[in-house]
Amino acid sequence: MLEHEGTEPGAGGDMIAASPRWVQGLSGKLLWLTIAFVMLAEVLIFVPSVANMRLRWLQDRLNTAAAAAVVIDGLQPLELPRTVQDDTLIATGTKAIVLRKDGTSRLLVVDDMPPEVDAKYDLADVTSLQSIGDALYTLALGGDRIVRVYGPIGDNDTIVEMVMQEKSLRSAMIAYARSVFKVSLLISVFTALLMYLAINRMMIRPVRRLTSSMQAFAEQPEDPARILQPTRGSDEIAIAARHLSMMQQQLQKTLKQQKNLADLGLAVSKINHDMRNILASAQLMSDRLVDVEDPMVKSFAPKLLRTIDRAVGYTTEVLAYGQASEAEPRRRRFCLAELSQEVRDILAIDADSGIEFIDLVGTDIEVDADSEQLFRVIHNICRNAVQALSTYGGDVPGAVRRITLSAQRVGSVVAIAIDDTGPGMARKARENLFAAFRGSARSGGTGLGLAIARELVLAHGGTIALVEKPGPGTLFRIEIPDRPVSLDDWRARA
Repeated sequence: MLEHEGTEPGAGGDMIAASPRWVQGLSGKLLWLTIAFVMLAEVLIFVPSVANMRLRWLQDRLNTAAAAAVVIDGLQPLELPRTVQDDTLIATGTKAIVLRKDGTSRLLVVDDMPPEVDAKYDLADVTSLQSIGDALYTLALGGDRIVRVYGPIGDNDTIVEMVMQEKSLRSAMIAYARSVFKVSLLISVFTALLMYLAINRMMIRPVRRLTSSMQAFAEQPEDPARILQPTRGSDEIAIAARHLSMMQQQLQKTLKQQKNLADLGLAVSKINHDMRNILASAQLMSDRLVDVEDPMVKSFAPKLLRTIDRAVGYTTEVLAYGQASEAEPRRRRFCLAELSQEVRDILAIDADSGIEFIDLVGTDIEVDADSEQLFRVIHNICRNAVQALSTYGGDVPGAVRRITLSAQRVGSVVAIAIDDTGPGMARKARENLFAAFRGSARSGGTGLGLAIARELVLAHGGTIALVEKPGPGTLFRIEIPDRPVSLDDWRARA
């Protein structure tokens, strides 16, 4: 998809923002939001998790102290040596171990008993909220306190109590929090990437396709190839794509109508001026035919007929171009040689004119097109070639006046070439080749023929162009592609 920075010019000179980079567009926002939401969920999970970790840690220390207390109590009335007591305190991580049994309390092991205890915790009676509050306090503000932790041994009434510093507990909780944070970050990134890939495929890529289609259509709305080809689907984006395609088609028809009417309106003054000149000439000749009775009538009559025919043809082309729109091509596969023969018959080139028409279209070449519209295109170009050759080379001995029509198929594209040996086209005519009312190569022409031909070829998804050639004359090349066949249609026919 398009991914550029800045802006680019759109229709009417407006500046259209280019597609953003992925980190700035919907994809990037989705990625960061997913990471943030997963991290938020991990935080909500972390709070009770760290509280349970704290209780388990204290319970493990209490069980260790209980095991040591049971052993020491069994050695009574012997008194443990000081070194053994110190080793026991170091192993259990406590400052004192007390055993409550049969209603009495015995201080089994002690080392530098603090004067007071900052907090006490009964592991047999603790609620979830209390556990979470104690864990958060220890994690945020604890570490320097002396705490007393006690709880029962097994199912009997014996209770073990230990006094310890909170520093080791807080260190264990911080290490656990770091591990949870790393795991949470990995989970959030992995989840975000999966969400990004899934949403990017289902939403972002179709939305970017719609955006690219709108940008391309805005750059050249008259080109049928710029219309979005919607994909099958029943989701909201697929429905929006179909509506966009329909809107582009309707807008293209409207723009075509408006353009034709605008061009026709701009040319009204020129058309009126030319028509007045043509009709004035015809009127003068008619007056002389009425007043003069001599053999000169025979020489004036053909001129009068040609003048009137020119006026009629001029008017016909203008009216045809002023129509609302051309019909959609009714495409079918047919033999191109039959159409080329029909063009040759309609041209009816006089044998005495010295113009030679060579048809090199093979009988095996088929084209997928509207036969009537393709006939109009080829006949228009060939007729222009005949008109150009009729006034060229007549006074040059040995001059070759030839029109060559040929075609070939390359894959799914049929290329049609119309070549003549005439005088060629002037530079001004080349610059405005397919522009209505400006692209005429001969005096008195309107330039509508090539404009209509280009419109018909584009409707087929093809191209028409003037090809440079080393010798004199004009060479037009028309390329008509076959319609794409869907896999389901091909399988149905196969």
